[in-house]
Order: sequence, then C-alpha cells, then structure tokens
Amino acid sequence: MSAVRSIFLQNESKPLQGIQHFMDDVVQSNDQFPFFDQYTRGALKETPRVHWINGWKVEFLAFADERTRHLPPVVILGGAFQNFNSYKYCVEPLLEAGSVVLVDLPSLGSNDQVVNSLTGELALDLDIDHLASILGQWANDVHLNKLSMMGMSLGSVIAANFAAQNPDKMERLVLMGVMQKTRKSWQMLMEEALHLLNENRMVEFGQAMILYLVNHARLKETRMSPTARKLFFQQMADFGENERMRYVINSSRLLRIKYVPSPTCETLVATGQYDGFTLPHENANFALSCPKMQFALIKNADHVPQLQKRRETLELFTTFLRGQPIDELPGIEPMSRQALETMNRRGEVRQTLVNPVCQMTHRTNPDFKMTVNVVDITYFGVLIDAGSVENAEKLMAEPRDLSLHLPFLQVENDVQTLTSFSIECLIFEQDGTRVRALLKHGSFETSDRVTAMLASDVVVHP
Repeated sequence: MSAVRSIFLQNESKPLQGIQHFMDDVVQSNDQFPFFDQYTRGALKETPRVHWINGWKVEFLAFADERTRHLPPVVILGGAFQNFNSYKYCVEPLLEAGSVVLVDLPSLGSNDQVVNSLTGELALDLDIDHLASILGQWANDVHLNKLSMMGMSLGSVIAANFAAQNPDKMERLVLMGVMQKTRKSWQMLMEEALHLLNENRMVEFGQAMILYLVNHARLKETRMSPTARKLFFQQMADFGENERMRYVINSSRLLRIKYVPSPTCETLVATGQYDGFTLPHENANFALSCPKMQFALIKNADHVPQLQKRRETLELFTTFLRGQPIDELPGIEPMSRQALETMNRRGEVRQTLVNPVCQMTHRTNPDFKMTVNVVDITYFGVLIDAGSVENAEKLMAEPRDLSLHLPFLQVENDVQTLTSFSIECLIFEQDGTRVRALLKHGSFETSDRVTAMLASDVVVHP
C-alpha cells in the first residue's frame, strides 16, 4: 500500500486554509429550514447542500413527494465517480417508494475533498468503515432516524457497513455489485489501473476502466450503447489532478477491504447476469450471509445495469423498497437461497485452441521469449502450461509485464490468413507447471480481437 500512498502524495493538494467556510452553506439539521425540496431534473445540477463533520464534507440533495413523504426516505450511495446528475432517470421512480436523498461522502462522486480542512488528515486514510461512521453521524445530525438505503458498486460496500453499524436506523437495503471478500485477480485489476494512472497511460487507463466494468464479451446481450461507452471512456481518460487523486483514494479503500459485514435488515442483493467485475457468485455469497435477504439477477446486464436495463433495474428496486414481491418482474430472475448455494462460479465457457502452442514475450525486455501451451482460455483469462516448474516460476516472477501471442484469422477479400496478435497478462497463480492469468484488457481493438478469436475456427467448437 506504500506504492499507493506515494502515488497520492506526488499529487497531494495543500490543505485548505482556515475554517471560515465552515460557516457557509452548512446544514446543521433539518429543523432550521425545509429539509426536502420538490424534485425537478434540473435540481440535480444545482449546487449540493454541504454538511461538515469534524472537517469532513458531506454533500447531499434531498427530494420529497407528498404522496410518499410519510415513508422512510431512500438514501442513495453511488459508485466512485457517479455524480448526482447520473441519477436523473432514477429519482422520479424512486419517489414512489419514499423521499430520496443523494449523498456524496469525502472524495466520492462529485465530492472533491481529498484533505480534511480542519485537521489536515488525508481522505486516503479514511477506510470504508470510517466513511460509514461519517454517514451515520450525518444521518443523526439531519434527524434521519429511520431510512432505507441503496448502494451501488463502491457505494454498496459503504451501505453494508452503515447498515451493520446502525441496525436500528435501517428499514430496507439494496446492494448491487457487492463482495464479502475481494479475490486476488480482482485486486490485481485494481492495482494495474493504478499502475497505468501513475505511468500517465491515460488512453489505456480509460479503455481499461470501461473494459473492466463493461463486459465486452457480452455486448450483444447487454446492448450497451456505444455512445454511453464513449462518454464513459472520455470521462476516465480526461481525469484532472483531483480526479486522479480521488481514483487513487477510492481504489486504495477497496484494496484495504478485508471483510464486508452482513446487514441484518431486509436486504436485496442484485447483480447483472454477466457482471465480470463483481461476479454473480460473489454477490450470491454475500447474499447468503444475510439473514433476511432476497437475491435477483438482472438479465442481460453486467456491472452497470442502471445504464443497460434501466427500466427493469428501477422497477426491481422500487418494488422491493415498497415491500412488494419481486417474483414476476420482467427481466429479473429471483433466486432462492438453495439456488444460490449451487450457483455456477464460471461466467464464461473455457475454450481450447486448435493449436495451443503460443509465444510469450516481455513488455520491455526483448530477450525474454518463452513457448507455452494454452490449456484453456476465455475472454477474461487463460490457463497456461509453461512446460516446467522452472518456466512457470519465471512467468510468476513477471506478473504484469508479459504478453501472450494468440492466433487470429485475418479476413480480407473473402480470403482468410492466419496471423497473430498479442495481449498483456496479469499472472496471479501457479500450480506446478501451470499458471493462471487474466487477460489485461486495456484496448478496445485488442478486446475485439479476443472476442473474434473465440468465435473463429482457431478454437475447438463442439
């Protein structure tokens, strides 16, 4: 983690001077003025309210509908870079289940705080449970004594911690994209993104972020809009200094997670059917740890169902939050506890190459070359036989700098020519002569080639 800290400190902003701004735009409690506003889509672009807790900034917007104002409000925690305007299609339907409060904690969403203005502490040092504690203090300060909560991606981990810390406050909880523990291969993906950021490989970083979060192998099923992917990529590739620091902060928070506590309230765990980032079986394992859980697969979606299957996702959430059954909702597959216990861990079928002999080379060392056998391969990863334990150990010694050269059928004027292309690997496991690696998807073009290769005659088809 020292490497993460060095990345952050290289770009650290100076702490804000003085505390006079504490007296500006501060919300102490909802007794001083109406807490909830009337919702309009334009309101999401308004400057958020600010509440300070010992030098940490909480930003929020709150909306109510007279029809549901009496119900416990729904507090929404999004992912690392979802701003309030990202929810322009969500707030109106959710108002049917209760008032809606959007919250950004320090360095999350549009909250750009990276240093505590009062103490000089770094947001880098705020763990997930610390953020949940700040959220709990904020809820007390604004007198939200009973609430429901929605957490997505990083927000799901904070929401789970909040629910565990504040069981008496919780009515219902929605979590999407959640894991109880992080797997080694997932940790390597997060660390690789930090490497790309530190090396200023911003185009590759931006494409990698999209390819991690959006399952490129399932675009036909998810029908992810090319425009949405392009905008998503541009947002990442164009990160400014503060956004880079916040990415480092939030990645380091996730990498420090040892265990996510299980909430005891009524909990819905939802995940996209083809989520390749927080795998469906990982979401299922978390759900199994919750005593009052419901679980739902959102069909033909990946890690961002709210972008791909917006209507189905929102109907699922609002139905659950209203306490109604989710069994018959279109595009949703509820799963029982028994079904979760036997869920298939594999998201993609492992395929074999017609000619498994391939070459591996080093990103910066031209003298490194090794002939290996590809045992099986998917869009996400590969099992390689290095031929000897010694060779396997050589591969393990270079976990992020080796490329695998794979066969590719080039078609031009209806003529097929066997060529090859290379893709970098993240090697994370050795068993004798074999190593398992992730394919490092940092290029849309290369990822398209992997998809085309797996559908071509260079692989064995049943």
